[in-house]
Amino acid sequence: MFYKTWPKRGDDFTIPQAVLSMDMWILFVSITCGVGATLTAIDNMGQIGESLGYSKVSINTCVSLISIWNFFGRVIAGFLSEILLRRFRFPRTLMLTIVLALACVGHLLIAFPAPGTLYIASIMVGLCFGAQWPLLFAIISELFGLKYYATLYNVGGIASPLGAYLLNVRVAGHLYDREALRQHMAVSLGVFGGTAAPPRSISGELKCMGHECFRLTFLIMTIVSFFASLVSCILVLRTRKFYSQDIYGKFNMRPIEVDDEQKGVPSATTEVLRASAPTP
Repeated sequence: MFYKTWPKRGDDFTIPQAVLSMDMWILFVSITCGVGATLTAIDNMGQIGESLGYSKVSINTCVSLISIWNFFGRVIAGFLSEILLRRFRFPRTLMLTIVLALACVGHLLIAFPAPGTLYIASIMVGLCFGAQWPLLFAIISELFGLKYYATLYNVGGIASPLGAYLLNVRVAGHLYDREALRQHMAVSLGVFGGTAAPPRSISGELKCMGHECFRLTFLIMTIVSFFASLVSCILVLRTRKFYSQDIYGKFNMRPIEVDDEQKGVPSATTEVLRASAPTP
């Protein structure tokens, strides 16, 4: 049974061993929180820009910045973490912790916006979202081996839809609808004066305008991302000894010395035997 012989970090885990591993659960929780929080910002960027009074061109620019820096985040995180790991034994788990903590800044810029800060927030959110994926999949391959990597790759990928559902649908969607309804009731009762109808989308849904629409949501996202970085710190402490050694040493294959006879080149002994052999 898998629980009788538990492998060491870096060895090939079976799927049940990896799924039941404490390292996998810590990694999964931190990524679910981190990816879920950044996906909440990405999926709601259009409504965020609209509620803050940005033009359609500016909103499209923010969406483009997220896509561009999502790409750069994936490339930079993978390339930089590999260099730091090989040269300085810098743990990849620590870089993941730094990325999760950096995402808090982007969420705070959305929660407490100033003119033009949405562009900076878009860059930081896109960068942090993209950076989490190569780090996640590299950590899985390093800690649990490559034998069942294809399956474990998809186990890690479950964090994205799960985090998006919990934080984007259940939290952000609920809070946005509640604030939009509050504004609708306030306008209907004439609290703000005037008789203008509350804004609605093309589909007839209520719109929310102002800083308050997403303030509480992204304060929660900041807390969630900070919690994710703290959880990731636990993994850093658990794997510090593992990353302090040469984790790629087992892949360094020594060349096999082949003698002259194995190469097909006759050796001196072979030549002597051939010379002394009687001719037919």
